[in-house]
Amino acid sequence: MSMNVASRLPDVGTTIFTVMSQAAMTNGAINLSQGFPAFEPPDRLLDLVNQHLRAGHNQYAPMSGVPALCEALAETVRLTQGEIVDPDSEITITAGATEGLFSAIQAVLHPGHEAIVLDPSYDAYAPAIRLAGGRPVHVPLHVTDAGDFSIDWQRLEDALGPRTRLIVINFPHNPSGALLDESDHRKLASLLDGTDTLLIADEVYEHIVFDGRRHRSVLCNDELRSRALVVSSFGKSLHATGWKIGYCIAPPALTDELRKIHQFTNFSVSTPMQFAIADY
Repeated sequence: MSMNVASRLPDVGTTIFTVMSQAAMTNGAINLSQGFPAFEPPDRLLDLVNQHLRAGHNQYAPMSGVPALCEALAETVRLTQGEIVDPDSEITITAGATEGLFSAIQAVLHPGHEAIVLDPSYDAYAPAIRLAGGRPVHVPLHVTDAGDFSIDWQRLEDALGPRTRLIVINFPHNPSGALLDESDHRKLASLLDGTDTLLIADEVYEHIVFDGRRHRSVLCNDELRSRALVVSSFGKSLHATGWKIGYCIAPPALTDELRKIHQFTNFSVSTPMQFAIADY
């Protein structure tokens, strides 16, 4: 029996991460295609996981996340960014950053909307946008002769239109390492002023910054914060990408919409690992 299945994503094949990881294994090469380290998480963190496994923390966690982890994350944001976020109404623990990104996009994008993506970009953005019924609009980053990447402000302004519901940004940027500073945030806020355009900020590499520089979250700009869903991941910073534990920080109204999607995409994230990260 043959079946004619109409794909929702007909132009999407095997992800490039799978292709490159397989090529690295086949050729015994260093795998630079995926952001996972060649070393294990800290021993203390692994010991804490075992401790919480034995302590009976093995059943479903609250959908929005273990309260202790949300509180620890709020304190981390205060210490690293100087910003106060409410652990109950503004933080959601997700099944990795990719699920957080997917849920955020599905929560705010409707059929007919456009979403601007700055290229080069994570290959999960555009399919999630299309699955929501939106149209991805690709805007390339500006690249200098020295190989430095930055936002091309004129191209971004030209791409904004009445159908633009969302801009997806990724800084610290993968793969270039580019950062946004306070003046960039002011430019972006000015560009969005008076619009209903929302912002998804993929800040997964927030703690992996070199050369004495510092990542400044969009949470630090009041105008951007009011319209932003900030997505990040413990997996990258704690060397445990296989744990698939991420989070999204957003204003209460946007958090409520995110949680409506999140509860059905992945209701609960590993409870003992959430407790372990909270204690770490």
